Amino acid sequence: MTMPGFLRTAASRAAPVLRGHTVTQRANLYTRPAKEKVGPVETVIGMGMFCLAILGPSGWVLAHLEDYKKKE
Repeated sequence: MTMPGFLRTAASRAAPVLRGHTVTQRANLYTRPAKEKVGPVETVIGMGMFCLAILGPSGWVLAHLEDYKKKE
């Protein structure tokens, strides 16, 4: 198909120019399997930390909503 080539060309021409050099971004992708397997305990701990980081602050605000409503 010619579309990916067209998009690649358009993206390279639209990239910012810094002192005469074109700046392009490339992602570093690795397709090899992991060196060590992640166990179930590590998975549970990791997911628990993510949940705490995302839901913790919103839970704190909701739990103290009446305190925030008071005008003192």
